[in-house]
Amino acid sequence: MIKATRLQTKFHNRNLVLHTIIQTESISRAEIARVTSLTKTTVSDIVADLIAEGLVAETGIGESLGGKSPILLSLLPNARNLVGLNLAQNQFQGVIVNLRGQVQKRIDLPVNGADGEQAMDRVYTILDELIAASGQPPVGIGVGTPGLVNSRAGVVVNAVNLDWHDFPLGQLLKERYHLPVSVLNDSQAAAIGEYTYGKGHTPESSLVVINAHHGIGSGIVLNGRLYQGDGGGAGEIGHVVVVPEGGRLCRCGNRGCLETVSSAQAILQRMHEHTSAPGLTLDEVRRAYVQGDPLAQRLVTESAYYLGLAISALVGILNIREIVLSGDMTCFGDAWLDTIHTTLHRTALTHSAQETHLAFGQLGGDAVALGSTAVLAHHYSLLFSEQPVPADFTYL
Repeated sequence: MIKATRLQTKFHNRNLVLHTIIQTESISRAEIARVTSLTKTTVSDIVADLIAEGLVAETGIGESLGGKSPILLSLLPNARNLVGLNLAQNQFQGVIVNLRGQVQKRIDLPVNGADGEQAMDRVYTILDELIAASGQPPVGIGVGTPGLVNSRAGVVVNAVNLDWHDFPLGQLLKERYHLPVSVLNDSQAAAIGEYTYGKGHTPESSLVVINAHHGIGSGIVLNGRLYQGDGGGAGEIGHVVVVPEGGRLCRCGNRGCLETVSSAQAILQRMHEHTSAPGLTLDEVRRAYVQGDPLAQRLVTESAYYLGLAISALVGILNIREIVLSGDMTCFGDAWLDTIHTTLHRTALTHSAQETHLAFGQLGGDAVALGSTAVLAHHYSLLFSEQPVPADFTYL
């Protein structure tokens, strides 16, 4: 075992103090020392550095417990900002967010079927405008993209709707903007976004986020860390076969995948087949569903049933108790969620099902864009002016 150098220990302690401050609205130096087991002198020196960096400020006086009233410290959320992208099916979304995950500026740009280089031009358009409007150089750029992603290399291995194959997205953005870049699968981004910016999660929390939109994917957080699997494709439940006989052809080449029955695209396609209504939107299907249209209710209920089957398998394999639903399909509300819940209880082991909590995501349509920045936000070294980007920092 190699002993940590003095500089490594310094950075570790600094990050520990900063993390402790970030986890609270306000906290005293003495409380930081108690929580971290660092000496009061070490904490005071580190806090002085954080104040000098403009990351932390003294913001009030705490309640006295018998001696001098403590001075409270708080994170200055607007001290740094990050840029996040969600390369969704119909429109690309870009946001500037602060260190609390609060959106400062937002840009939505219709895709209009653009793919390949045209899709990349739209990415550049959004980023150029956001970076120009940020007021200060952002800490980095995070991207949540559909498809299979090699996050370590910043490569989109395969994104069918964007016509990107072995596409070096991270490298292109890093060369153009000279900033750290994080590239994640969109469902994985939604998961780390909900974990980081959603409320009620502890540092050791585990959860699965099901991102049900044009396609279906999931992101897995285990003990506070994003789990991507050996090849980066963990959570690709959209291509698990749930209709083994007579299933529809999926874009992946198989038949009966979850995406063919439970995604927004599947609902729209099947509604169109039965009604021949041109240009049908998901919101129109939602209104028909709410108004009691038999076809809409049948298709939406079936979609929830098959999604419940897939979640049942996840619960059985991973035994994770927190399942979060996000994406366009959540527009069908509590009735859709109830069907998923009923299916889960009917098909999973009773004990596991009883311990599983299903809920809608807290971040709404911002989950992917916010999550794409969360990985960068966890790299505290990127927030400091005196420490360069770590040599081992690639695209995650």
